[in-house]
Amino acid sequence: MALNFNQYAAEGNTFLKRYAKEIGLSDNPDRAGRVLISILHGLRYIISTEESLQFIAQLPMFLKAVYVNGWSIKSKKEKVKNVEGFINLIRSFDGKTALSDFELDEIAEDYIDKTFLMLRQYVSPGEIEDIRGEVPKGLKGIIFNHVFK
Repeated sequence: MALNFNQYAAEGNTFLKRYAKEIGLSDNPDRAGRVLISILHGLRYIISTEESLQFIAQLPMFLKAVYVNGWSIKSKKEKVKNVEGFINLIRSFDGKTALSDFELDEIAEDYIDKTFLMLRQYVSPGEIEDIRGEVPKGLKGIIFNHVFK
């Protein structure tokens, strides 16, 4: 199997355009990219390494790269118990732009919801159920909640 990095880049750019449009940031794909990265890294933080590996096995290459970039599986993790904690966590992954990228909790919740809705196209219902089984009760309502609607 030959690696076709141009194809991965094209697929990634197409996804980012759709994603930016979905979350209302068509005019700011850089911000949309930061939001996506922060949310994926937040998910990576709250689920086990084993579950992360099962999750990314189903993702296309461009999303796998985003998910694993900068990953340290040996890092200590603090418990995230609720939506507010998860929003604060994803803000911490966004760095200096967090206050403008995730300015209000309601906007952050909408971004999270729409992100997981878009990821659902790649991830099986069984894997989504496994992930939801790992997250604290206070996060179950926002992590892949559309699979059950």
